Order: sequence, then C-alpha cells, then structure tokens
Amino acid sequence: MSESGKPILYSYFRSSCSWRVRIALALKSIDYETVPINLIKDGGQQFSKEFQALNPMKQVPALKIDGITIGQSLAIIEYLEETRPTPRLLPQDPKKRVLVRMISDLIAGGIQPLQNLSILKQVGQENQLAWAQKAINSGFSALEQILQSTAGKYCVGDEVSMADLCLVPQVANAERYKVDLTPYPTISRINKALLALEAFQVSHPCRQPDTPPELRA
Repeated sequence: MSESGKPILYSYFRSSCSWRVRIALALKSIDYETVPINLIKDGGQQFSKEFQALNPMKQVPALKIDGITIGQSLAIIEYLEETRPTPRLLPQDPKKRVLVRMISDLIAGGIQPLQNLSILKQVGQENQLAWAQKAINSGFSALEQILQSTAGKYCVGDEVSMADLCLVPQVANAERYKVDLTPYPTISRINKALLALEAFQVSHPCRQPDTPPELRA
C-alpha cells in the first residue's frame, strides 16, 4: 500500500494484462495509485532489480494491496473478486462461472502470450506482424465459435465478467496488429458494447498517467 493507504498498481499503459486489472479496479471503484513500468525504455524497466524484487517474473501488472504483492492479471482479478465482491465479475452459477474462466484462460493463456513483446522480439522485426496476426487469428477463430453459444450482451450472458476484461484488451491488440476483424462479428459486437462502459473508458491505454502525449485521447 502507498503512504496514502491506497493499493499500488505497477502498470504499463499499453500492456493488455495491466488493462485487465485497471478495468477490474474501475468496476469495483477501488481507488489506487499507478507506478508506471516502461517495458521499452532503458531496455525494459521490468528488468530492474527493484521491480524484480516485487515480481520475479519481471512482468506487469503487479498489485500491492492488503499487505501483499500479487502478479499475474487473472490472479489479481480473482483476489479482488474474493475480497471486494461487488460488482461480481464471476457469476454465482457454477456453469456460467466455468465458462467465464474458460474464456479468460483462452485469451490470457492461449492468445496474448503468443503475440506479446517478449515473443515478438524472438521472431525478428520482419516477421513480427505476420506472427502476431497468425496467433490472434488462430485464437479468435476458436473464441468466436465459443462466444456464439455463450454470449448475451457480453461474453457470458448479460453481465460483465472477467472474460470481458480479457476480451477488450485483446481486441485492441488485434487492431494494433492490423488483424481483419470481419470474420469475428460476435467478438466485435461485444467489444463495441463494452467500450461504451465508463470502466473500460477510464482504464483505456490512451488515458493513463504514462500514455505518451501523441497517443492520448
């Protein structure tokens, strides 16, 4: 916790994993302080000894809250859900709850890691766009099929859930890597509905303390 008693989020404005947590904090009306960790500057500030002491995985986000430090975005969201359960991000119904977790894991484990910065550095500058597009298209093809049976207004029914917190940042990644979203009408529809919500707007990468001036909105 900070001197003010607020939780501290170690975040990078463009990190989709950080964005998931920012949405959760906004939805649950949790006031917090941001410590920006620039993943590009100085070779990546996540590799500093100071940050590695907080998160040995050298990744954002990390959240200091209630006397502990938590890494991994889904673990953070689940902790917030267990300790600050309003509004709910995991449905009470176990069948709906497992669908939310399945979709969240599909995105957080099956799509985003394959196109994140650390992987793209390994494939070479000339191959990065094609690699990212292939990874996202592969995952979105499966996700679109799943959402056609689970979605209402949002990913699972008509209430915002952890799955939605994963979806919107991943669609932003897809747009950043120029993925054609035409084959994914359900994903696109849900994303549009979610971006109309205040929590998704205030947490957007274009509105963060470390957002470069040219990317602010």
